[in-house]
This record gives sequence, C-alpha cells and structure tokens, in this order.
Amino acid sequence: MTHPSHFSIPPSPIRILGIDPGLRITGFGILDKEGQQLRYVASGCIKTPDGELPERLKVILDSLREVIELHRPQQVAVEKVFVNVNPQSTLLLGQARGAAICAAVLAGLPVAEYTALQVKQAVVGNGHAKKEQVQDMVQRLLRLSGTPSPDAADALACAICHAHGGMGMGTLATKGFRVRGGRLV
Repeated sequence: MTHPSHFSIPPSPIRILGIDPGLRITGFGILDKEGQQLRYVASGCIKTPDGELPERLKVILDSLREVIELHRPQQVAVEKVFVNVNPQSTLLLGQARGAAICAAVLAGLPVAEYTALQVKQAVVGNGHAKKEQVQDMVQRLLRLSGTPSPDAADALACAICHAHGGMGMGTLATKGFRVRGGRLV
C-alpha cells in the first residue's frame, strides 16, 4: 500500500494580469504560469476617447475591472512610470497608472511594479530593447500565431517579467548588481 504523501500534487496555475498603462491606450495581457511554463490567455488594448481626464480615467478603471472580472487573475504586474521630458505627460501617465492600480486593488489583488528596464531585461535580455524586439520575444515566448500590438506586447512582457522574477516567483538575475542611473551595473 502506497502512502498518500508519496504522491506530489501538481501546482495549480497562477494567473497574472500585466498592465501597460497609458492615457490614450492601456495595454493588458493575461497569462497562466504553471511551474516554469507560461500559457497565453488573453490580451488587448483599452482605448480612451478624447475628452475630460476624469472620464478617460473612468474608462480605464471600468474596462480593467471588466477584464479582471472576466479572467480572474490572482496577481497583477504594472509597468512603472518613467519621467518624460514633458512633466505634464508624466503626470497624465501617472494618473492612468493610478486608475489601473485602483482596478486591481478594488478587486483585492496584489500589485507588483516593474520598470521598463526590468521588463525588457527579463523578456529580451536587453534593458534597452526596441518595441519590435519586445513584440517578437513575447510572440516567441508565448508561442502566439501573430504579433501582438505594441501596447498588448508590453503588458504581456510585464506579466512575463513578473512570472519569471517577481514577488518571489522566480529569480531575476540581479544578484550582485547595483542600480545606477536606472541601469543594472
């Protein structure tokens, strides 16, 4: 007779929602992580209409709440804002990011934040990769039949970064490095 403790129960998949916030277009991407395997679930873009800021932020919040309700992620990864040359653009992007984080928090989900450098490093192996390189690697890593849009690819890349290195789920190869000027050195 075999003792039940000899059987290992396979880990259940962890569903991750990646968000690339933007006031005009907010990308989202959802994947499941099971062991070291990643499986594409869904992705898309939320486009806000021209108009007043509060209404545009409401579109982001409501749309992400719908995505969360439909796909039931367990964790959320959001790209951090970088400071633009134009401070007004940075402030607007920060508000779009806030709406995205609020959607996750209102659903009771944990939120991890990653810089664009961290995301590109995790997905492409180069923190200064171009958008096309990120799109190509996301397509390859998730075995997608087509190339995702730049915003959806960035959101999926954020989820991939989280799956591989974030929140104790894996280990990002940053041990022994320091951050200097926003770069790992």
